[in-house]
This record gives sequence, structure tokens and C-alpha cells, in this order.
Amino acid sequence: MLWSPALLLALVQLVVATPLISKRWDDFAVKHAWTEVPRGWELHGPAPADHTFDMRIGLKQDRFDELVAALYEVSDPSHEKYGQHLSKEDVAALVTPHPDSVDLVDSWLSEHGLDPSACQRSHAGDWVTVRVSVAQAERMLGTKYNIYRHGKSEDYVVRTMNYSLPSVLHDHIAVVAPTTYFGTMKSMKATSFVQKDAPTIESDADFAHLLKDPTSLATVPSSCSTTITPACLRALYNTASYVPAATDKNSLGVAGYLNEFANRADLQTFFQRFRTDAVGTSFVTVEVNGGGDDQSEPGVEANLDIQYTEGISFPTPNTYYSTGGSPPFIPDDQTPTNTNEPYLDWLNFILAQDSIPQTFTTSYGDDEQTVPFDYATTVCNLFAQLGARGSSIMFSSGDSGVGGGDCLTNDGTNTRRFQPNFPASCPFVTTVGGTTRVNPEVAVSFSGGGFSNYFAQPSYQSDAVSAFLTKNGKTNAGLFNTSGRAYPDVAAQAENFQVVIGGRVENVAGTSASSPTFAGVVSLLNDFRLSRGQAPLGFLNPLLYSTGAAGFNDITSGSNPGCDTNGFTAGAGWDPVTGLGTPDFGKLQALMG
Repeated sequence: MLWSPALLLALVQLVVATPLISKRWDDFAVKHAWTEVPRGWELHGPAPADHTFDMRIGLKQDRFDELVAALYEVSDPSHEKYGQHLSKEDVAALVTPHPDSVDLVDSWLSEHGLDPSACQRSHAGDWVTVRVSVAQAERMLGTKYNIYRHGKSEDYVVRTMNYSLPSVLHDHIAVVAPTTYFGTMKSMKATSFVQKDAPTIESDADFAHLLKDPTSLATVPSSCSTTITPACLRALYNTASYVPAATDKNSLGVAGYLNEFANRADLQTFFQRFRTDAVGTSFVTVEVNGGGDDQSEPGVEANLDIQYTEGISFPTPNTYYSTGGSPPFIPDDQTPTNTNEPYLDWLNFILAQDSIPQTFTTSYGDDEQTVPFDYATTVCNLFAQLGARGSSIMFSSGDSGVGGGDCLTNDGTNTRRFQPNFPASCPFVTTVGGTTRVNPEVAVSFSGGGFSNYFAQPSYQSDAVSAFLTKNGKTNAGLFNTSGRAYPDVAAQAENFQVVIGGRVENVAGTSASSPTFAGVVSLLNDFRLSRGQAPLGFLNPLLYSTGAAGFNDITSGSNPGCDTNGFTAGAGWDPVTGLGTPDFGKLQALMG
């Protein structure tokens, strides 16, 4: 049979004009895969095909590079745009996905019988949420979902060991969840712990009254080496004489997870004992994704956070964000569930608000290697959005030094390497390590610190880190990524915090104490700037590693052992134990005014 030239030309034109032929929805390529079940989890059984959940699809943000460029401009004290933070709409314009990405993803959803118009979409359109069954998700992602159990927390989740996307979608979708990130509200690591046999005190009135006349306090009392109170921290970090003057504009936010509830009665008891001028002051609780506010169950982490952010920043308004992951998956329960994942719920909630606090603190984290790279990158980029809007974001650095457990990699090679923490390793947050003792302060041995295996070293810290690496020589060579984002950035006290829990004073430790402490100091700096008509500090790190470095007390003693090594050692200048050091509010105030 002979084909006419005209017919052949028509067929060629038809092929070229039919883009769906190139959209091979069954041409899968792996997006992320584990070689082994994440440690601490075990396979429980197959997920029911008709179990439904909310699938989140994170689309690639079309102008994200421009957002990062803008973030660094408004955060660099030497740049003409310093302090000119972006609005919610400015940020949305930069993270909105390209129309081609939206069209492709909508076509993919339609192909699987899902109505794109019925999906929930974020303000910028970069997140699409759709209710799917396990069977639908398995077809869409070329995978198999199972139920996994977390031995320590007894949590059950529906997750997969790998997932794929049609090749045509890889340039348009950043992440799909829930898939391979096994972290849940219960399995996350809170970076605090009660010290059962450590000393407690019922009041520090003998010392606290001296703060009313700071000139009478030549040195920080030695008692602060064994029991830390707000008075100790206000003396150590030189905030005692500052009276906040912009409380109508300034606020501080605490991100809470793990069904941890900040208790109002305990806060009043804490004030009566350790900050008497604040008695009667409270905080606002905002419940995110069913986070709850059970006042009959005071949380160690939650109380530590709110008592010390309030204890330092008073009378600055504080907000506690109680972020839920409920309802959790219950085997044999066929009711629809949410994704039950940390970070995404809280971040998407905050970014949707028109007005947000200028300072945030979070005291939770995971080993970086347990967080899939695509998920970690997406979450880290969300923190960049917060920074661009003018918020300072603090994270505790972790309580395992350079790594806890056996420190073996989970890539199938079981290689012993230092284990960085996430989100501490994200370059768009300020990570807070830990110190102990006074006169002088020294590094606390559990202070998390190291180098990311996911995120490249940002330029703002390259000089400081290079100086450390030169001094470090070949120590621990091969155990860490010398070109990775290095942390912590700064430090604060991390042991012997006096915390009221259920009406009783407990002694609590962890870099969970360091992060709210440092956040309290930052909140006072933001108050100072706002009271003078200046912009809040926003993303701190470019400032801290440049002109701000002179406002810190350098910590030159101590180390953070782990992974059967001595870890890193604190010394002059920046180090991956205590960062740039602990804050001196008076010096920072002068530098940032």
C-alpha cells in the first residue's frame, strides 16, 4: 500500500500537534527510594486499598532562585535593601508554579479520575492537596503502600519504601507526601530531657532582686552553674536593663508538636517563683491541624519553651502553636486521615497568615538522613519564605553531639559517619547549640553540631567555617562533609533549667532550652528596632556572620562527642559545637541599632 505525500504530512502534523502522546503517564522514574526500612520502624502489613488520606503535591516554584536572592538582599546589613522584607503577596508571586506545571499536574490528576477543580490549593498555588485512596495513590506513584509501626512511640503510619512519578512530571513536582518520610508527631525527637537527680530551687529571689540595679551585679552568681532561671539568663546575656517598648507590634511564636501542651497555671507558678513582675501575664494558644490545648496534661517541652521565651521577652506577646498530627492512622480503622507529618502543616498554616510573629523558636528535629532529600529541601525552602517575610527562625541543634546511636548510614553501605540533624542543617534557619556553667560558659557535651550532607555551605559562613577547618586539620577526616552547611550558628545555656511542670519544679536540659533562650534575646532586639521605626531583623545568619559576630561571647572550651569519637572541639571563632558563641544583648543592640 502506497501512502500519499499529503497523507504522510498530515500524520506528521497530527503527531506534533498532540502533546499527550509525549505525556507518558506510565513512563515512571523513581523520585525517592529507601534501601531499608527506616530504623525504629517495622513493617506491620499491607495498607487497605480503600484507606483514604490527603495527598500533598508540592509543585516546583517557578522563581524560587529570585526568592533566595531577595532573601539575602534584605538580610545582608551591607545591602541597600536590608530590612525591606517581602510581603505575603510578594513571596507568593515568586513561589507560584509555572502555568505549564499546573496544567501538567492537573492533566495527571484527571487521568486518574481526580477532579483538579476540587483540590485544595495553597495561596500561591504551589501546594495541591487531594483526597485519594491507597489504590489510587499506588497507581499514581507506581508504588506499594504499607502500614509501618514505630516501636518506641507505638505510632502506625501508612507509608511507602519508594515512589515514582511519570518522567514528564519530574521537572514540575518537587515532592509528594505522604510517601517515604516516616517522621510523625510522636516519632520526632524533642531536644529536651528531665534531669531526675539534678538540683532544683523553689525561688531565686535573693539573686533576682539584684537585676533591678544591674550595676550592682559584677559577675553572674556561681549558683547559675547548677540551676538556671530567667534571672541567670538575663544577667548572662545582658538583657536585664532593657524594657520592651514595642509590644504593640512585636511578638514571639513557639512551634509545638508531639501533643505537647503549654500549661497556663504552671506559667503563673513559674512567674511567682522566678519572674514576679510578670505574674498575671499569659500567652495565646493557636491550634493547628487539631493540635489541642489540654490543660490537664502539661508538657515538659512546651512548658520549657513558653516559660523561658516569656521569662526573657516579657512583656512581649507570645503565641504557642499547638500543631497536631491527628487523627493518626489506626490499623483496622477505615476513617479518612490526615498525613500526620510534622513541619508541613505548621509551615503552610503560618505562611497563609497575613501577619506573623517576628521571631520563632522550634525545639524538634530528626537525623537528616531519615528525612528524604526531596522532603527536606521542600521544607527548608519554606523556611526561606518565612525569612523573606521578616521572621527570625531558631531551631535547637540536637542533643546527640556529632551523632547518636551507631552512626551508620542508611544508604545500604552501613558506613560510620557523623549524623547531622534536620531542620538544624537547613541554611535558612538559625541553629542554636548548647553551653553550660558560668564564669566562663563552656560547651555542653551533647550540643548538636556538624555539617549537612544535603545542603551546600552558604556563602555567609564560608570564611568562618574555612578558618575552623584549617585549625581542625585531619581530625575526624572522612566522617563529615567539609563542604556542607555547618551548624550551629550560635549557642545558649542548655542545662539545669528550672521548669514548673504540674506545679512542681523540675530540672530540664537540652538544646530545647537553648533555642527559646536565644529566641527571647532576638525578640528583644526586634523590639528595640521596631521601637525606633526600623524593620525587624528577619533572617539572621548573614548579619550574625558579618557585623553581628562582635556581639557574641566566644566559647573556647568543651566538645560534642558522638559516634565513638570525641566529636568537634570548641575554640576561638566559629566552631561546630557552639557556633559564634552566646549573645551579649548590649553589644548586639549597639551593633544593630
